[in-house]
Parts: sequence; C-alpha cells; structure tokens
Amino acid sequence: MTVIAADYFRSYSVVGLLAVVGVLFVAVAFGAGKLLRPVVPTPEKLLTYECGVDPVGEGWAHTQVRYYVYAFLYVIFAVDSIFLFPWATVFAAPGYGAATLVEMFIFLGFLAVGLLYAYKKGVLTWA
Repeated sequence: MTVIAADYFRSYSVVGLLAVVGVLFVAVAFGAGKLLRPVVPTPEKLLTYECGVDPVGEGWAHTQVRYYVYAFLYVIFAVDSIFLFPWATVFAAPGYGAATLVEMFIFLGFLAVGLLYAYKKGVLTWA
C-alpha cells in the first residue's frame, strides 16, 4: 500500500517541481528585465496614450452593453458547436445512429429555443 502511495505522490512531485521551475523562470525573467532596462522617466513617457495617439477628453469611456451581449452569444454558440464534433464521431459508430440523432436534435432544439428567446428579447437587433 505504501509503494502505491509513494508512486502516486512521486508523480505529483514531478508536476510540483515543474511548477516551481516555471515560477522561477518567470521571476528570473522579470528580475533581469528590471535590472537591465534603463529608467529615465520623462513627462512624455508618463503620459497615457493609446496606439501612439495622445488622449483627448476624459479617461473614462462609456461602452454599450450590447457589444458584450453579442460577444456572450458568440461564445455560447461557439462552445455549443464544439459538441457537434463528438456527436459526428459517435453517429458514425454502428448501433448508435438513431439514438444519437434524436439526442442531437434535442440539443439543437435547446439551441434554437435560446436563439428564439434572444431574438424575442431584441438582443439580436443591431441598433
């Protein structure tokens, strides 16, 4: 029993050692960057900019929530489309055709209901 536990913890010790080496690598890289870079602050260097253009107006910008909703809907349907690939492989296997087809149409039905709900709420209108 102790041999099994030792092998079990030894495999995790490799993962832990790899994590420590990764953290040390990042710490050494950041430390070397801090030591080697020149530090000459000027007013121009301390000025906030975006894409090389000096800022105009306030630093806070108002963002429309609908853009986040579009992004959220995209992520939902992109993740749901990932489930179609395993379905295609199982559908090709002998003996699973009819049951898999019914399950996939139920899944696509749920997606259609969600899309219809988003359409009825006016989420999909771009205005």
